[in-house]
Amino acid sequence: MRRFMRFFKDKFYIEILFATALFFVALSLNLMLEFIIYMLYFIIYLEIVRAVINYIREQRVVISFLVDAFIILALRELIVNLVKINNEKIDSIEALWSSSLNYNIMIISGVILFLFLVRYLSVKTAPKYLIDKIKKTDNYV
Repeated sequence: MRRFMRFFKDKFYIEILFATALFFVALSLNLMLEFIIYMLYFIIYLEIVRAVINYIREQRVVISFLVDAFIILALRELIVNLVKINNEKIDSIEALWSSSLNYNIMIISGVILFLFLVRYLSVKTAPKYLIDKIKKTDNYV
């Protein structure tokens, strides 16, 4: 019994079991893409709710929560467009560049890279990070 309780005490195993069960359900129902899209929507809602609760509690907005939600939204759009591209016939380089879907994928990829840069800068310039950095330099002096 103690071994059973210790197994479920570590949340990582619960996440793996839950993700494995969802994967097999999606695989058996042949709805893998829909599961991925709806799970990404769920994560977006979690991030937005987390940002709102943090604003209500601390009266400040944490930019990294919102940027995370936008990154996930952009990744969702990228996944949907990559699935659409499988239906197109590309015979030559001209056909590759003449498709508006390919331009859409390149733009979304650029947006994702930009959002990753914004996420990095929001973490590096966060007050908590700057205060911790000052404390570390004060300890060395």
